[in-house]
Amino acid sequence: MLSDMDHAGTGMLHHIEFWVPDLTRAEASWGWLLGELGYRVYQEWPEGKSWRSGVTYIVIEQSPDRVAGRHDRCRPGLNHLAFHVASQQELGDLVLHAPDHGWRLLYPDRHPFAGGDDHFAAYLENWDGYEVELVAPSAAPRPAAAPPAAAPPDAAPPA
Repeated sequence: MLSDMDHAGTGMLHHIEFWVPDLTRAEASWGWLLGELGYRVYQEWPEGKSWRSGVTYIVIEQSPDRVAGRHDRCRPGLNHLAFHVASQQELGDLVLHAPDHGWRLLYPDRHPFAGGDDHFAAYLENWDGYEVELVAPSAAPRPAAAPPAAAPPDAAPPA
C-alpha cells in the first residue's frame, strides 16, 4: 500500500540536486542544516547523499561531470533556497550554531530584517557559495496608523 508520502500534487517539488566540489565538506554543512530542519537521510552512494522531508528530497553529489569549481549565487542560475523555520527562537539557534557547520551569516548589519521590516529571516552562505534563507514567522503585524479624526459635521472650519 502506498502512503501519502508517495503522492504529491502537481507542481510540488520532487527533488533538488546540487553538484558540489567536495562531498565531505558539503555533507558537513548541508547534512547539519537539513537535519536541523527535519530532513532525514534518504539515500547514500559513493558520490552523493540525499535527505528527505515529506515528498521532497535534496541531493548533494560530487559528480565527475561537474565543470566548474565553486558555485556562484550571483551568476545566472540558482541564487538561494528558502526554508520555513517554526519560530524566531529556532532561527536564532540555527544562526548561532551555523558557523560551526560551515555557514556564515550574510548581511549581519541588517539581520534579522535584511529582507524587509516585516520579514524575519536569516541568510546563510556555506563554504561552497550556496545560500539559504531561513524564514521564521514575523511578530504580529504592525498596526496601521489611524486615519486623522474627522471633524464633526457642525464644527467650524479652521481659521
